[in-house]
Amino acid sequence: MEDRSHKVLLALVMLFLFAVIVLQYVCPGTECQLLRLRALSPAAAADPYRAEDETPARFGDDLIVFLHIQKTGGTTFGRHLVRNIQLEQPCECRAGQKKCTCHRPGKRETWLFSRFSTGWSCGLHADWTELTNCVPSVVDSKKEVRLRPSSWRDKCIQAWEGKVFGRRGQQAGGEQEGGQRHTRLNALFSSPLGRNFYYITILRDPVSRYLSEWRHVQRGATWKASLHVCDGRSPTTEELPSCYTGDDWSGCSLQEFMDCPYNLANNRQVRMLSDLSLVGCYNLSVMPEEQRNKVLLDSAKENLKRMAFFGLTEFQRKTQYLFEKTFNMNFISPFTQYNSTRASSVEIDRQTQQRIEALNFLDVELYDYAKDLFLQRYQYMRQKEHQEARRKRQEQRKILRAKQAHLREQGGNSS
Repeated sequence: MEDRSHKVLLALVMLFLFAVIVLQYVCPGTECQLLRLRALSPAAAADPYRAEDETPARFGDDLIVFLHIQKTGGTTFGRHLVRNIQLEQPCECRAGQKKCTCHRPGKRETWLFSRFSTGWSCGLHADWTELTNCVPSVVDSKKEVRLRPSSWRDKCIQAWEGKVFGRRGQQAGGEQEGGQRHTRLNALFSSPLGRNFYYITILRDPVSRYLSEWRHVQRGATWKASLHVCDGRSPTTEELPSCYTGDDWSGCSLQEFMDCPYNLANNRQVRMLSDLSLVGCYNLSVMPEEQRNKVLLDSAKENLKRMAFFGLTEFQRKTQYLFEKTFNMNFISPFTQYNSTRASSVEIDRQTQQRIEALNFLDVELYDYAKDLFLQRYQYMRQKEHQEARRKRQEQRKILRAKQAHLREQGGNSS
C-alpha cells in the first residue's frame, strides 16, 4: 500500500514539472500572463475585465499598446480594436476622422495606444525600441508627470538587475551576460503611476509581406516621417542611406527593390521587434554582421514571446479567438480571412521567391518561431476553454443531483 502511494506521489510530481515546463514555453512572460490576464485593472478580482454575466468590458488604468508593422494587416486589425469590440463605453469614431476617442468609462484617458486612437504619438510606425522608450513618457505626461525616455530605460535596466519593479513590488530575477539584459524584460511594463502596458502586434508571412511593401512603395509610399529613434537619436544619412533620389520610389521594379542594400523592407519584422540598442542601433560597424543578425533575431523572439498577445495575418479567426481569450473581450463581428491580396496577385518564379527569402532570412526564422508559438498558445487556450466547460457541466450535474436528493428527501419526509 505504501509502495503504491509513493508511485502516485511520484506521478503527481512529474505531472506538475511537465506543466511548469509547458507553461514557461507557451505563456508570454515569467508570470504567465495568459493565465492571469483576467483584467486590465489594478485588482482583477475586484474589477474583472468582463463580468460573469457577459456584460461589456470595463477598464482599469492599464493600456494596450499596438506595435504596427507595415503591411502585416495591422490597419485592419487596428480598426477592429476601435470599431469592433464590445465595450461598456465604445470608442467614438466620427466620419471623416482617422482617430477615434477610446476613453475609459467616466475618465478622459485612453485604454488603447494605437494609430487609430492616439495617432503616431511615438513616430510613424514606431518599433519596439521606440515604443518601450516613448510610451510611458507620452502617456504619463498627460497626467502632468514628465519622464524622459532615458530615465525610463534606466528604470528598466535597474529592474532587470534585481531591484523592485512596478507597483506590485515584483523582483526581476537574475543577472544576464553582456548587453542581453534588455531583451529579458517582460513586455508588460509598469509606469511610475502604477499603469501597466500590454504590448501586442501582428506578423505576416515574410514573402507576402515583402511583396506587399514593394507594391505599396511602387505606388508612392515612403514612410519618410518615421523617426527610427534609438538611444536618443535618429540615424544619420550615412547610417541609413536612401534607396532612391527624389520625392519617392514610385514605379520601382521588384528587381530594383531587391537590389537596394539599405532597404528597410529586408527583415523588417525582426528589426521592428528587437531591441536595437543591443547592436548599436543603425551603426553597422559596432559588431560583425553575423553576430548582429543573431542578437537581433534572439531579441525579436524574446520580445515576441513576452508580448501579452500577437496575431498572424494568415490565421484571422484564430487571431480573433486568441485576443478575445487573452484579454477577456469580445469582438462584435468575426474577422475575415482575405485570401486575395495585392501580394497574392504578384506572380513570381521560384528563383525570385528564393531571393526574397534570402533577403528576409531573419524574418523567415522569426515567422516560423512565431507560428509555432502562436498555435501552441491557441491550443492551450482551447484546452483551457474545454476544461472550464467540463468543470461547469460537472458543477451543474452536482447541483442537479443535490436538488434531486433534496426533493427525494422531502418526499420521504412528507410520507
